[in-house]
Amino acid sequence: MQSGANVDPAEIAKFDAAAPRWWDPDGEFRPLHDLNPARLDYIEARAGVAGRRVLDVGCGGGLLAEGMARRGARVTGIDLAPGALAVARLHALETGIEVDYRDTAVETLAAAEPGSYDLVTCLEMLEHVPDPAAVLQALARLVRPGGDVVCSTINRNARAFALAIVGAEYLLRLLPRGTHQYARLIRPSELARWARAAGLELLDLAGLEYNPATRRARVSTDPSVNYLAHFRRPAQG
Repeated sequence: MQSGANVDPAEIAKFDAAAPRWWDPDGEFRPLHDLNPARLDYIEARAGVAGRRVLDVGCGGGLLAEGMARRGARVTGIDLAPGALAVARLHALETGIEVDYRDTAVETLAAAEPGSYDLVTCLEMLEHVPDPAAVLQALARLVRPGGDVVCSTINRNARAFALAIVGAEYLLRLLPRGTHQYARLIRPSELARWARAAGLELLDLAGLEYNPATRRARVSTDPSVNYLAHFRRPAQG
């Protein structure tokens, strides 16, 4: 792990401990498996995937990164959890999917490769870092002028607490207890403000609804719990 990185060591340890089961559709990451098709469809519809140079920030075991690569993107995935990256690399080797996985912080990569990507994704990561506003700054720096940034996270309100924490972690046990901390959840207005300060324009805000009984997810107009946001870095005039 890089010293001084915008990362919580306890969060890294938590995801690394579960890393060997990342690709188990019935394990701890079951909700991610179920959400992934809807997330991919949203990204493809809003920003396009095929033929684009894409960076997946907080790629974990590679669910989204592999999905975008299957749809024709040239994908780089970065994470600071070595166990998750090892699983991602092994799975890509087994499936023959080409993804460039790197153990590096987003801020470090932004300093080294500014403006290098057509599309930058950062899904289900912002609520796990100490300074999400700094991540938005890095995302904006990494994407080229005219390029797209897509983020997803969890809203901070009573309904989100009841469904995403109490329901998902304690009642239905879809996620391990302690996966999310309420104080770190992010209101859409906060995310939009950080993005605006980073020079990104908000183009779309959508809800991401999940039915645990049917194991199906869909994009909606209700961002009160899980939500997706599509930003664009303005083209240079």
